Amino acid sequence: MERIAFISVHGCPTAKLGSKDTGGMSVYIRQVAREMAERGVYVDIYTRYHDPNDPQVVSLGERARVIHIPGGPYDDMKESLPRHLPEFVCSLLAYTVREGLSYDLIHSHYWLSGRVGTLLARHWGIPHVTTFHTLAEIKRHARAGEQEPEARVVGERKVIASVDRIVASSQHEKEAMVRLYNARGHKIEVIPCGVDVELFRPMNQRLARRSLGVRDPKVVLFVGRIEPLKGVDILIRAMAQLEQRDSVRALIVGGEPGGDPEIRRLEAMASELGISSQVSFLGRVEQEQLPTYYNAADVCVVPSYYESFGLVALEAMACGTPVIASRVGGLPTVVKGGVTGYLIPWRCPEPFADGLDVLLKSPAIRRAMGRASRRLALGMRWSDTAEQMLALYQLLLAPPLASAAAG
Repeated sequence: MERIAFISVHGCPTAKLGSKDTGGMSVYIRQVAREMAERGVYVDIYTRYHDPNDPQVVSLGERARVIHIPGGPYDDMKESLPRHLPEFVCSLLAYTVREGLSYDLIHSHYWLSGRVGTLLARHWGIPHVTTFHTLAEIKRHARAGEQEPEARVVGERKVIASVDRIVASSQHEKEAMVRLYNARGHKIEVIPCGVDVELFRPMNQRLARRSLGVRDPKVVLFVGRIEPLKGVDILIRAMAQLEQRDSVRALIVGGEPGGDPEIRRLEAMASELGISSQVSFLGRVEQEQLPTYYNAADVCVVPSYYESFGLVALEAMACGTPVIASRVGGLPTVVKGGVTGYLIPWRCPEPFADGLDVLLKSPAIRRAMGRASRRLALGMRWSDTAEQMLALYQLLLAPPLASAAAG
């Protein structure tokens, strides 16, 4: 195995985190590609141009790179991208011919990329592995009113039926694919996400807060895209119910303050509840800055209606910060209730407020959970994820036993 093609049509691994269509998937792709490159495998990540200033090729290291390919207007929404996939495929094929590139295997990320990967795998005659990161039917079942286009559901079913293997981040995700998409269980490999424990590590909390200009006695943190599925409204309502709310600051990292309708809705909610002065919407930050935010916080809250894994929770834990999270999707894989934080089975503010009150009042519990969080994170590195992935690739590329015996 010499060269692998990653396909990530809509999510660029070099884009700023917290903006629309960037998040855990971008981190996942970038980190796994780098780890594979360190193990001698060349990894080319194909994504669409998102900006006229994008260079065509961006190096991620000695053997890993991002390659931008034309695929519709720069500012087109994700929902409009299916009609541009033929252009993306043709441009990608033209690029590989021009550069004399060939691949041993394709790994696609998200359903749009899965559709591209299916065509390329058929054209090149190589195995196709996919990771969905999120699935429409799971999102529909997670939150009432969640809207997903039927074309996506159909596309996901086609990809599931055509690929050689599917990588799920948790056992819950695997079971949901079998239940909701009639996926064959033997085609699904569970490989958990990882975390960069060198970047995300414990720091002095006082210094972290000083660098961010935070002077409040207690700090609660949310990190992620600002969309209804992430449940930021649950956190805001929980803040309003805290016993000592005037001494607590909620830092909301992600989105685009001033231009994001969801942020405006959440700001109006905070104002109505009388806690505007306790909630700060900070917008997007670079990943290298995130450890400072995690370390400045007493607690990280992940109130999502669904998470296929919950990378933010693992990053916070690697920094020694306890987590209060919804008991949904893959989050129980990371957050161990009563050990590294609390898992809340109900998507309503009262139990989140109760958990916050307990942790914010008890430094001893926070310290104990923080130490346990760091220990758990040390056993979930990106190197482990990449090695399990490469083992799966080798299995798919190995010659059939009969052929090997005949040789």
